[in-house]
Amino acid sequence: MQFNHDNMIGVELAVALVNGGSWTREHLREVLLDHRVRVDEVAPDDVDDLQAWAQRLRRAFEAPSPEVRCDVINVLLADGAGPAYLTMHDGLRPHLHFASDNDQLVSRVKALTASGLAIFTVGASGARLGVCARTGCTTVFCDTSRNGTRAYCTARCGNHEAVRRHRGSVQGYGREHG
Repeated sequence: MQFNHDNMIGVELAVALVNGGSWTREHLREVLLDHRVRVDEVAPDDVDDLQAWAQRLRRAFEAPSPEVRCDVINVLLADGAGPAYLTMHDGLRPHLHFASDNDQLVSRVKALTASGLAIFTVGASGARLGVCARTGCTTVFCDTSRNGTRAYCTARCGNHEAVRRHRGSVQGYGREHG
């Protein structure tokens, strides 16, 4: 799978929204601008609406199988994306949009994230979306690694989990053989 603007911008925004952070208007505006969403102002209702949408997006990352993931994303598409159409703007080559540039901010973000998850899921054969495997970490990620076997949100979380497992095995070894 080749990762590029067309198949990554929506899924990367979905990751950023699900992982949240500070749900202030200013922070949300920065996140949206960082993901190339056109936004002048984020209204107070937009924050609440997008926070609720992020909770729904999380289900796609938590899905236990590709079939369930497809079902979840189909609901997101039905609730958030309009008909697809081709467009060219801002010097970009032809690409798909699932909401009009004239739609309200929340509608555009829903369409971008739902369609982004769908396009990514197609290219990733239903896999490569996940929640960090480290005990206690709830961070979601999209796996763009070469082999597609990522289990942790960061190498740091993977290292923490490896240390935890190692310490558990060393303690267990002492009790069994000491």
